[in-house]
Amino acid sequence: MTSGTQAPQSVERRDFLKSMFASGALVIAAGVGADGLIQAQRANSSDQHQAENADAAGNGEAFRPNLWIAIHASGKIEIVAHRSEMGTGIRTSLPLVIADEMGADWADVTILQAIGDEDYGSQNTDGSRSVRRFFDIMRSAGATARILLCMVAARKWSAKVADCRTEDSFVIGPQAGQKLAFADLIEGAKVFDDLPASRITFKHPREWKYIGKETVRLYDLSDMLSGAGIYGADIKLDGMKTAVIWRTPTLRGEIESFDASEALKIPGVEKVIQLPSWHSLNPDAPAFLAWGGIAVIARNTWAALKGRDALKVKWKPGADESFSSHELMKEMTQTSQADGTLVRQDGDFAEAMKSATSSHEATYTVPFLAHASMEPPVAVARVSDGQCEVWAPTQNPQAAQQTLQQVLQIEDAEKIVVNVTLLGGGFGRKSKPDFIVEAALVSKMLGGTPVRVQWTREDDIRFDYYHTASAEHLKAGLDAKGKPQAWLQRSVFPAIGSTFSSMAVQGSGMELGLGFSDIPLDVPNIRCEVGKAKAPARIGWLRSVCHVFHAFAECSFTDELAHKAGRDPYEFLRELIGEPRIVDLSGVEKAFAYPNHGEPLEKFPVDTGRLRRALDTVAKQAGWGRALPKGRGLGIAVHRSFLSYVACCVEVEVERSGKVIIHRSDIVIDAGLVVNPDRVRAQIEGACVFGASLALYGDISMSNGSVDQGNFNDYQMTRMFDAPREVYATIIEAPDHPPAGVGEPGVPPYAPALCNAIFAATGKRVRELPLSKHDLSW
Repeated sequence: MTSGTQAPQSVERRDFLKSMFASGALVIAAGVGADGLIQAQRANSSDQHQAENADAAGNGEAFRPNLWIAIHASGKIEIVAHRSEMGTGIRTSLPLVIADEMGADWADVTILQAIGDEDYGSQNTDGSRSVRRFFDIMRSAGATARILLCMVAARKWSAKVADCRTEDSFVIGPQAGQKLAFADLIEGAKVFDDLPASRITFKHPREWKYIGKETVRLYDLSDMLSGAGIYGADIKLDGMKTAVIWRTPTLRGEIESFDASEALKIPGVEKVIQLPSWHSLNPDAPAFLAWGGIAVIARNTWAALKGRDALKVKWKPGADESFSSHELMKEMTQTSQADGTLVRQDGDFAEAMKSATSSHEATYTVPFLAHASMEPPVAVARVSDGQCEVWAPTQNPQAAQQTLQQVLQIEDAEKIVVNVTLLGGGFGRKSKPDFIVEAALVSKMLGGTPVRVQWTREDDIRFDYYHTASAEHLKAGLDAKGKPQAWLQRSVFPAIGSTFSSMAVQGSGMELGLGFSDIPLDVPNIRCEVGKAKAPARIGWLRSVCHVFHAFAECSFTDELAHKAGRDPYEFLRELIGEPRIVDLSGVEKAFAYPNHGEPLEKFPVDTGRLRRALDTVAKQAGWGRALPKGRGLGIAVHRSFLSYVACCVEVEVERSGKVIIHRSDIVIDAGLVVNPDRVRAQIEGACVFGASLALYGDISMSNGSVDQGNFNDYQMTRMFDAPREVYATIIEAPDHPPAGVGEPGVPPYAPALCNAIFAATGKRVRELPLSKHDLSW
């Protein structure tokens, strides 16, 4: 147990079951079988079955549901949130769906945070998948509860179940005055070993009280605003020590020797230990393993930091000491000019170029990027007697559990408990559990002493899983009116797969399916190719992943083509998208099978009608075409990502000195059916600020195998003075389409819209990010 500060209210599956049976609660469970179908079960309220199920819960053999809902005799309704809260509001949105479908009063709801457990399905809170993957599952869980409660009430009233409904935590019968609280139905609940799927019916959307409405605020808002929210660094265990780690400067570097004598003289420093490096555990690739280095263990963070400063270390830099990101970019740019591996082919690009009236080509580059979430990585661990328990701000507790199994060599995954705290931002960084592995390793090496491993900002920026750098080369064959009849695009970047296998030397179908192989333009001849690249760095996924550089290149290039043709960029782009249609992706090579963000194309097709509607909406909202004073310009971009359609229009002023002022950003999203409009607006508003940071400043460079940057002085974030001054976010109502992604789609079109606006204001075209590299004076 923690002492002092307590973690967010969390739940372990067996303890949850025990407490529910002990309190005489009605427990509703919804599990996902191998076929992905919902199975609904209800625990028996009879003494005999309570005892049997409590025993089963204790040994984990006879009862293994995925529990989402518990109704107490007090009237309290507990709903399990199995995804991680990092400011997106997902701990609110998914339980909200359950509550609405079951007819619960939100005021009665308490949310419990799930530990890592494969029975919940995926808990990896990234990829903008939470609502779209679990909307139907949450509805099924809530609907099951509603139907079972109505069955109990109907029996009491001798009424038909279909004639009963739920509202504000009551079941209401067909006759006047028939109304029973959920809590009053617990005692009469009977056993249903299985509720057939055919019995599960959903409410009509017009009956929704919470879904799609503005009636529910962020569940954790008060705690976040008041400081009561519990993040990773807030966890305190009895006897806990603090550790900071001096990691090897290069990825494959090693420790030749170290002297800890001065460090041990620092008051509060208790021990210095050497940690195993990832390449001693897996020589092929770093994966999610700990980086390696020297851990200084102390009674408090300050002593640990001072002790680390006092270490004397001699490093062996390894094979990567000569690596330069500048040289890599030159190599990737050169590679992008040559033939690559075919990814998609529509028509015949080479033949179409022969009849083209003119051509235009350009190369766009984006550097490595760091996540730099406001809360640096931190984890608390206690490893003893073959068991491990950790507390961490993790986006993926299951990956942590699996990696800890590998590193600690604990055969039984259930002996590893991963508790999830609130996250102070994530952006994909905290789905990689290397920092959690570090805490567990230190605790084990200290014989079971609980340890908090705290990263500094410098650690965070220098030892990240970086968003990969890229070079994108585009070429178009144009007709007499300047419209493309042939389109070539080559994408070159170190692949995410290289973090897991040394054999991965070019982008995968998954990465190329992120805004590259699915180009939705009305061009008859399209050819997409990928080139090889490799870098000695941990490559990971950052908010929007490869959409960041694919959208930057494509949306910038279309703007260039519009100006070359002497056309209005909005009108040109609208024509280039073409008439509403479903894009045919049969030209994508089988080796690079189009992933569609893991969803079937039949359910989520690439729909140019929705794309063009987003473009039209943002142009109207931004007042496209209005007169602007000299030095100001409007830029526009539109992009499909994570199954959503987002258009962005930026109004920028570039002073004669070159200073960029972002006066206004208009952003529009079509994300299908929207569960929580307030959170959607917050996400796309935040995407404008995030996108501005990447465009203005984002740049991780590497020299001699090490990262050059180390804090916000040289890896800057957008601050108040240079953030977009006005942001107008609009949600396109599309309730007939299933929910799509929200957390990431707002980012990709922002940088090109901003750079297109800069061109409109100054006539200077930006093809290399970040903007801080350029002299924009005029």
